[in-house]
Parts: sequence; structure tokens; C-alpha cells
Amino acid sequence: MIKASGSPPFAALTALAVAFPAGAAFAHPETEHFAQSAFLTAPEIVDCTLEDGSETQCHQITVGYLPEGLEIGPFCPATLEDAGGIWDWTGENAGLYRIDGAFLQMLDGLGYRFFDDDGNVFSVDNATERPTVDHACINVSVDESVEITMLLPLHPVVADTPTQLGTVGKVGVALDGVPIFSDAPEIQVTGHMPALDTCGGHVDPGGWYHWHATSTDVETVFDTEDLAATCALPQSASAQFGYAFDGFAMFGSREADGSAPEGLDQCNGHIGTLADGSTSYHYHASEDFPNLPPCLVGVQAQGNFTTTATAGVGAQRAGEDGRNEAPRPEGGGPDGGPGGMPPEFTEAAETLGITPQVLIEALGGAGREPDFAAAAATLGVSEDRLRSLVPPPPNR
Repeated sequence: MIKASGSPPFAALTALAVAFPAGAAFAHPETEHFAQSAFLTAPEIVDCTLEDGSETQCHQITVGYLPEGLEIGPFCPATLEDAGGIWDWTGENAGLYRIDGAFLQMLDGLGYRFFDDDGNVFSVDNATERPTVDHACINVSVDESVEITMLLPLHPVVADTPTQLGTVGKVGVALDGVPIFSDAPEIQVTGHMPALDTCGGHVDPGGWYHWHATSTDVETVFDTEDLAATCALPQSASAQFGYAFDGFAMFGSREADGSAPEGLDQCNGHIGTLADGSTSYHYHASEDFPNLPPCLVGVQAQGNFTTTATAGVGAQRAGEDGRNEAPRPEGGGPDGGPGGMPPEFTEAAETLGITPQVLIEALGGAGREPDFAAAAATLGVSEDRLRSLVPPPPNR
């Protein structure tokens, strides 16, 4: 990640902002910056409510499951002889890897077996089936009927404190209409690997494609990680990638003149000069994976991400007990909970009145042996109750 010496704390952002004229430091998102082919209907300005309760206006944009002409994949390799997409492994021997025989055999040595005795990779389509093995590569099919509606504040507002994005947090939308989310769930949490392609994206259980990386600058990460991979998208370390859901712009890992950004805050953003000479707050990609902001400084709109899908993030069709309906086809597949968390884990968090991310952090973080005693004290529940609610970790 690009880090500048003396990086200002979040509190300094507000002080810096007042030094700029209104409309400069908080330049609003422009729908003209998007590829117009991304929209299923013309963008609208609508009344909306921010998460702090304030009434304002937002850009409402509606896109499809995948931009026209965008090539995606590969995700899971068929055998140990093939190469699929990429995966950011956070356990022993941590690093960014191509999903190939060498990587999968390394995981096997750590107790995570993703292939059979003949070298065939266990692969499942989370849109239609549940894994029947402890560790499977997830390769979801698309649903061409899905529509996604997103809200971006017309006039960004700085929050009192940043919003940490955690796992599968809503980050924003790329200029071609592809949604952007933070880290994919770890193998150590779900037991399975929702493979990313070499642009850092994959298909949600709802059937629509999204990114977990700044895909137009992902090859900077490959250079940093010494990874032999390429993304089919044009690469530019200084170009705008999209807008975060707080309305602030997101750029690659370099300034317009090719220099490294200076004075970045903890969300990897700063107030700086753009290519057109204007000055505003904006985020930068980092040089390691995932190369996205770890937090957002602004306030998001309530209900800023909905889909017509019957499962996955943003699904609106509620089934039994208020949960999303089963994935395509009816009756098949896993729960539609965000990011592919095991249903029991999501249910445990809901029972405790917290988010899955808060529960993970209380237990000591993803990929670590859960500390039930410490988590119980943090959450204010008995250790016995916590153990009864939280599912055991995946078999190794």
C-alpha cells in the first residue's frame, strides 16, 4: 500500500476540507464520467436519506449483471494442470497466488484439500448447489436477468468517523457500472474459495459480477507481488476507476502526473489536484492486494444497493424467516447471505444482534483460532451460549 510519511489522521480531513471552496474539496459525482452503455435506464437524481438520518439527493443508477462486452474469468481451474484466476491467501505462506496446481498443492500441505486423487479440482456453482466436500472452489454462473440499483450522494458529506469496510463491504461502483466490494471471505472462515479472475472479480451468488480490486490498476499489484498474471482491461495507475458509495472518486495508485500520492489518510484518500486542475478529496488504490480503500470517510445513503436477484448481496425478495430465497433454480444452493458466509455463522451474528464482521473480529479475526472466552467478554454473553451459536471452523 502507498503510504506517505506524516499521513494525516481522519480528524485532519475536516480541517483540510474547510481550506477549499465549497464544491471543490467535496466535488460531487458526475454521471457523465461513467460509460453511458453501463446504464439500463438513464440516471436520475432522487431524494434519499443518508445513514446519519439527513435528507439529501442522490444519483440513482441502474445497471445489469455485467457490462456489455466485458470478458470475465477464468475462476476455478478444472484440474491441477490448469491455471484459473487469483486468490489472496492469508494463512501460512501468505500472498497473492494464481489458482493453479502449485498453489492448490501448497494448500493441501496446510490441510486444505481442494482436489481429488486424480487431480480434478472440486468446483461448485453456488447458484445451484451446496458444496459436498470440506473445501471447494466456487464458480458461480451468471443470471442475465439481474438488475442492480445503486445510490451515490449528490453532495458527499464527511462522517464523524470512517466506516471500516471489513469483509464483503460495499465500496462503490466502477465507471463501467460494475459494483466494487472489499475483501472476499477467507477460506479459513467459509472453508471454500470464491475464486477471483485475473482482474480481481467474480460472480455473486445472485448471479451478477463484481470486483474485489481496483481492476484498472491491478497489474501494479501483480508487479509488487511478482505474480505472472494479466488483466484484459486497459491498465492505468493514474486513471479514475469509479466512485465510492460515499460519493468520492476513486483513482489508481498514482497521481495524474505519475507521482506517488502524498498525505494519504487511513482510508487511502487525500485532498489533491486532479488531471483537470480541480482540487477535491479522492481515494487512491494501493500497490498490494486488495488495492481498495480499507474504509470510507463519507456518509453513505440508506438502501444504496439493491438487486432483483433472489440471493446474494442486495437481494430484495424475502423467503422463509425473512431470508433471501434459495439461489437459482428454486430449491437449490446455499443461503444468500453476504459474501458466502456459512448460514449458521450469519444466523449466529443475527441472534446476537451484530454483523458477521463484528463477530469475526470478536473471535480474533479471520483465519485465526477463535478465542471464545475473549469474544464472550467483548460481546457480553456467556461463553457457553457463544459456543452453542457459532459453527465449528471448516475441517482441515
